[in-house]
Amino acid sequence: MVKNIPFTKMHGLGNCYIYIDLISRPLEMGTYAETAVKVADQNTGIGADGMILILPSNKADVFMRIFNKDGSEAKNCGNGLRCVAKYAFEHNLVKEQKFTIETLGGIVEAEIILAGQHVERVTIDMGAPILERKNIPMAGNPVGRPVIKESVFLEGKGYSVTAVSMGNPHALFFVDNIEEAPIHELGPILADTHPLFPEGVNVGFIEVLTDNTIEYRVWERGSGITQACGTGACAAVVAGILENRLKKDQNITVHLSGGDLDIIWSSDTEHVLMTGAATTICEGTFYL
Repeated sequence: MVKNIPFTKMHGLGNCYIYIDLISRPLEMGTYAETAVKVADQNTGIGADGMILILPSNKADVFMRIFNKDGSEAKNCGNGLRCVAKYAFEHNLVKEQKFTIETLGGIVEAEIILAGQHVERVTIDMGAPILERKNIPMAGNPVGRPVIKESVFLEGKGYSVTAVSMGNPHALFFVDNIEEAPIHELGPILADTHPLFPEGVNVGFIEVLTDNTIEYRVWERGSGITQACGTGACAAVVAGILENRLKKDQNITVHLSGGDLDIIWSSDTEHVLMTGAATTICEGTFYL
């Protein structure tokens, strides 16, 4: 039996997902992982980096679940959070400009910035970064300490890595030239199967341009190279501060392939604030 699945396709700086509203329209759609693979396929589906479900929450105003294009489930997604915030406000799932979103990585606060009646930009309080090795998680010793400029050998070459979790784990590498970053070499090695990261990891590369501007590129676990990664941009700024390349309490502009994000790591709250655009591409019905 064919199932009709209403959807909205949205992107945050080119990081696009298929959004399905299960608050307004509860649906029977089979397993979420299988559906994500089908809708994300660019040849036989809609085409996207994955699927995001908007669900009721007992803990927050809405609940977001994220599935990558390979069907694996992620705990958090910064670009997805901004799009869910835009959708929730514009479709009257929430009434206030500040509200909360539950993810598997925790509850975050969203604040929408309006241009007329439409949401132009969204600020997400991403909470405090997770720095302890065991909580990222990353294998090895010392278990309870941060991973800052740690030497690792991959494919016979030595690298310096800083690891941060923003609800999703990130392995961060600083490079002199972002265009020469070994994203195609290290991304596939680390992202999904390397023993250093038992739950997989997003692999990010950072070039510091000025004291408040960086370039960032990412290979995301379960998706490969994407145009943008919100949690990765946050993790990149945190890594820059941990390595004394950037400063706390300063707005850092992160240039990604799909556009820019503004990130601040506050010393008052220890929380990371992310501000950026969210865009609706199209709406329609998927026949499952």
